[in-house]
Amino acid sequence: MTSPFIHRVTTLDLAVRPIAWPFAEERRAEIAAHFAELQRERPKIWNGRVLLGRDPVFTGNHFAATYFETDFASFLAWRDWGFPDPAVFNGFGMGALRTTDGAFIMGEMAQHTANAGRIYFPSGTPDLGDVRDGALDVPGSVVREIAEETGLTADDYAAEADWHCVVSGRAIAMIQILNLDMPGDAARARIEANLARDDEPELSAIHLVRDMGDLRPSMPRFVTAFVERQFASR
Repeated sequence: MTSPFIHRVTTLDLAVRPIAWPFAEERRAEIAAHFAELQRERPKIWNGRVLLGRDPVFTGNHFAATYFETDFASFLAWRDWGFPDPAVFNGFGMGALRTTDGAFIMGEMAQHTANAGRIYFPSGTPDLGDVRDGALDVPGSVVREIAEETGLTADDYAAEADWHCVVSGRAIAMIQILNLDMPGDAARARIEANLARDDEPELSAIHLVRDMGDLRPSMPRFVTAFVERQFASR
C-alpha cells in the first residue's frame, strides 16, 4: 500500500458534468440490497444525491477534475466493495480548524452516521447544493459543513490561501487550514454547547489534536498524513 501523497495548490477547477456511471447502472440490484442492509444497521442514513470525481490532474499550483452526480447508495457500495471502478475518486473539502495554541479541532462521527467512530476534520461528500455555475464550490462546501457540524461561521476563522490535496487510494481530501482566533479549550466548549442544542448531532465528541496519540487508529490515512506533515513543519 502506497503512502498518501500531498499536493499543495492554490486553485481548484472542478467542473460538474452529466456523466453516466456504468458501475451504478449495471449493479443496481446489488447496490440496492447493500444499502438496505446498511439502513437496517443505521436507519438514519438516506439515499441522497452526491458528487464523485474522475480525471484528476495536478499541474503546478492547480488541481482540475470532472465531477458527476450519483446516489449515495452507489457511492457506499463502490467504497465498501473495494473501489471496483478505479477511474472514479471521492474528492471532498475539509476545514482544518487550528486554534491559537496550536491544536487542530476534530470531530468524532456519531453512531447513526455512515462513518460512525471515525475522527475527521469537518467535511462531507459534496452534493448538488455545492454546485455554483457548473462547478463544485469546495470553499463553500467547507464553510457549510463547518457550520452544520460545529456551529462556527466564516466570521470565526481566517482561511489560508493554499489547499493541501491529500491523495490516498481513491480519496482526494482538499484540506484548507482555518485559523481560529481562540484557544483550543474555548473553541471546544463553544462547539460542544452547539452540539448540545442539536437533537441528533453528526458529531459525538470533539478532540483537540496536538499529537496523534491514541486517536491515530480512528483517523483516515489522509487525515493522519496531513496532520503529521503539519506537526513535522513546526
